[in-house]
Amino acid sequence: MRATIVPPTGNPLSRSQGKRKLSKLEKRRMLRDWMFISPQLFIFVLLTIVPFIVAIPILFTDMAQFNDPQINPVGLHNFLALFTDSGVQADYLPALRRTVIFVVLNYTTVFIFGLSLALLMYEVGFRGGFFTVVYLPLMVSGLAVGYMAVMLFSKETGTVNLLLRETGLIKKPIDIYSARGTAFILPLMVGWRYAGYNMAIFLAGLLSIPKETIEASIVDGSNYWQRLWHVYFPQMLPSFLLATTMCLIGSFAVFDELVALGALYVNPEAKLLSVLFFTYGFQIDRLAMGMTLAVMTFLPLVILGVALQRLQRRLQY
Repeated sequence: MRATIVPPTGNPLSRSQGKRKLSKLEKRRMLRDWMFISPQLFIFVLLTIVPFIVAIPILFTDMAQFNDPQINPVGLHNFLALFTDSGVQADYLPALRRTVIFVVLNYTTVFIFGLSLALLMYEVGFRGGFFTVVYLPLMVSGLAVGYMAVMLFSKETGTVNLLLRETGLIKKPIDIYSARGTAFILPLMVGWRYAGYNMAIFLAGLLSIPKETIEASIVDGSNYWQRLWHVYFPQMLPSFLLATTMCLIGSFAVFDELVALGALYVNPEAKLLSVLFFTYGFQIDRLAMGMTLAVMTFLPLVILGVALQRLQRRLQY
């Protein structure tokens, strides 16, 4: 009986390519890339991944503060408290409602400010100084921006309130510490600060559109609005998804502006979820409970962010 020799499966060329050693130039480029990203990667691991891993055991305890001498395990009590503890619900649910309202309004400012400025730069052709001026507010701390808003909307001496009253647009000054005042001013303030950042995202999407498609639509007789809806926006979907991801996660992490608006003491309407987590951890000595609420809130956001990122890659032109 003759032995049958089965030829090896697969593509020999692909196997040889898989075993191919990297050249010196490729190794040098890889080393350069790792050196470029290593500082940021180190900071991310040190300040984000490591604290998260360290915090996992704390979620199952009754730790009141970091120097708590007596810590007892409580199992899943902290996770169930959101559904069984009326005190936690009374704090968490109003903060969640205010946060959701802020997310929706802040998301509109992403397009009102960021997309409008990106289209302006793309069509009119502003360069250099204009881009720098628009991007400058991002370099100002959120705390300073919040105090600026408090001064501008002061009841007696606020510049914005005085202008609106002199022009007859309002009869009573806007109270920045009221529910409506905080809900209206906070998204405008954050949207103005991040206008340059969002503009850069949308401008990158506009610059990636092939000019041939735009020229073809002009030859076909389409007006500007038709080009926006049928040429620009469909090819900018990856930029829209990236801006959505950054706005969604960033809105839940806003903190400095809220402190300036008095969220910790005088203005409960500015007490969003980020302030609630800080309050539980450092003001009322319920550190483990605050960390648990933070994890339960942000894990779904991370999952949603990953899903949006995958969708963005699929839609990438």
